[in-house]
Amino acid sequence: MSDDPRLTIALSKGRIFEQTLPFLEAAGLRATEDPETSRKLILDTNDPRVKLVIIRASDVPTYVQYGAADLGVAGKDVLLEHGGEGLYEPLDLRIARCRLMVAGRPEAALVPPPARGRLRIATKYVHGAERHFAAKGQQVEIIKLYGSMELAPLVGLSDLIVDLVESGGTLKANGLVPIEHISDISSRLIVNKASWKMKHARVTALVESLRKAVDAQAAAGR
Repeated sequence: MSDDPRLTIALSKGRIFEQTLPFLEAAGLRATEDPETSRKLILDTNDPRVKLVIIRASDVPTYVQYGAADLGVAGKDVLLEHGGEGLYEPLDLRIARCRLMVAGRPEAALVPPPARGRLRIATKYVHGAERHFAAKGQQVEIIKLYGSMELAPLVGLSDLIVDLVESGGTLKANGLVPIEHISDISSRLIVNKASWKMKHARVTALVESLRKAVDAQAAAGR
């Protein structure tokens, strides 16, 4: 085991990176380049032992699971779809908060009349939707979409949707309403299980530094 192990942290561009950055800086880590302008996928930091890999949000758990990254930051929605195999989830960063919801037209019913058969659910959160309706003992047909989820019930593609809701403004603008809460979502720090064991001192020191930064932000009421 190295006395001075190197760490790789997987992040995605956009909101999660921007909101994670202050925590990393509080832990003494700064990227040497802006991922929004740099074309590099691996960024150096001010600590030569730590690098950042910039990938799609949905790929972060996979990179961490297989050890291509020691740590990463991913939304709970992504982790629910991934399943969390090979990962520890030691810290809720309390950023990028929203809710995973069932939504539809105001008159939509979660339990359809027998004549209608199974409900059709449009979502990109296939596993999360399946688990939710299975727990209710309700059979549904899942239609996987990648965007513009609100359109599906408007054109008759689905009865309901399962999607992330932040303010509810997009639902309202399209004549839809939130119907049922599935899960609160925020971004989590995840760690590869082998890295947690083999680089334990280094990883736990970083986790604790980030935890202090998260707690300080919460105490400040931001």
